[in-house]
Amino acid sequence: MVSFAATPAVAQSTGVKSILGDASDNALDKLSQPGAFYADEAVRILLPGPLEKATSILRFTSKAGLTKDITKTLNDAAGRAALEAKPVFRSAIDGLTLQDGVGIVTGGNEAGSDYLRRTSGEELAAKVRPLVEKALTELGAYQQVEKLGSVSSLARLGGADLSRDGLTDSVTDQTMDGIFAYIANEESKFRSDPLDKGKKLLKDLF
Repeated sequence: MVSFAATPAVAQSTGVKSILGDASDNALDKLSQPGAFYADEAVRILLPGPLEKATSILRFTSKAGLTKDITKTLNDAAGRAALEAKPVFRSAIDGLTLQDGVGIVTGGNEAGSDYLRRTSGEELAAKVRPLVEKALTELGAYQQVEKLGSVSSLARLGGADLSRDGLTDSVTDQTMDGIFAYIANEESKFRSDPLDKGKKLLKDLF
């Protein structure tokens, strides 16, 4: 009699969870390093709306002592949120079903990450948002943006949402984009070399 735990479907599901779990941990470890979000232009957190390209205004407010470097503050907040997000992502990955795992195995190099975002993205964002809000508060980002709004006509005329909720939503959305991009990259690495870091469980899956 063949043990249920040894069936290909179970092995595939277990392998997918293992890959996504490690990919998630690696991605969050990298993004939680000091300056990681800001250093990578592909995932750098920007101010909402038209202010994301208002570099002259940002330089002026910083040099005039009206604000610190707002963009770096937002990226530091994203990094802090990433540091605390591990259990949130692990919980979602552990919730993948046997059928989910089998389907992901037959997909592309980023199939697991894509599936996780498609099925759990909104729920994950809702859980990460309080982490972002906490980090923005601790780093004084809300106060900095309030000062920017008071001195910048571009902020008012351009319609940028500089409210507390608007800023939190914007940073959360961008943080999630960055996290999923990094998870997808890590997943692709594991799939291309399933024996890396002791992934012997996956050697027959890809």
